[in-house]
Amino acid sequence: MPNINIDKEFFYVCIDFGNMQLIDTHTHLFLPEFDSDRNQVIDNARENGIERVLLPNVDSSTIEPLLSLVNKYPDFCFPMMGLHPTSVKENFREELNKVEDWLNKRKFYAIGEIGIDLYWDKTFKNEQEEAFRYQIDLAKKYNLPIIIHARESFDEIFRIMNEVIDDKLKGVFHAFTGNDNQAERIIEWGFKMGIGGIVTFKNSGLDKVVNNIDINHIVLETDAPYLAPVPKRGKRNESAYIVHIAKKIAEIKNISLEEVATITTNNAKQLFKL
Repeated sequence: MPNINIDKEFFYVCIDFGNMQLIDTHTHLFLPEFDSDRNQVIDNARENGIERVLLPNVDSSTIEPLLSLVNKYPDFCFPMMGLHPTSVKENFREELNKVEDWLNKRKFYAIGEIGIDLYWDKTFKNEQEEAFRYQIDLAKKYNLPIIIHARESFDEIFRIMNEVIDDKLKGVFHAFTGNDNQAERIIEWGFKMGIGGIVTFKNSGLDKVVNNIDINHIVLETDAPYLAPVPKRGKRNESAYIVHIAKKIAEIKNISLEEVATITTNNAKQLFKL
């Protein structure tokens, strides 16, 4: 097992992985929640064995801060480009045009995050579906994986996926909280499941589902600053805390932390061509 050192001031879990590294496949380090200490947060992540992070775009307002962070840390931060479903409003076609414009300007590692969110607002449900389909087409055109946001929308997402799935389409179901049957369908499509802090929540039930998922179908994510894992639940999440998620998966699978790190990192590298 790795050596664990506790920093008493910050209570960060620092793990000596040797040559093993972790990848946070979904983190919003460019958001204002990190404006006061962003550099420290990145240092914390690196000290905790996080080798790289992938940054999903939200909408046109986040492109500049996202790319500024990528330009500052090009060996650590890797950009994705997309329109988040909760940002799909009356002007969504204009927003989608900006997404494609940027895909023609520089390298991105995925289309995301995209999908359907029926938790916050159903007003633009039809527009969300149209934007989802459009960005799936972009993924096929640019040969990029997609990052799917599916909050209270598995039925809608699965209906569309059944229509568009082919050998070209790959990606991740971000913040996966589905059941065994949904996991099986996702695996049949060749997609990964992004497992984050929810797996550490006592009553989420996700640990039981993850126990039935082969780890080769899993990538790790924080969704920082949201969904901090136990023992940081309720606080601002950050990429360093992915260690707690990896430890929980090791516990569920009854395998070593090193094995979780190696397999999930390889999964991410292969999917995103890192």
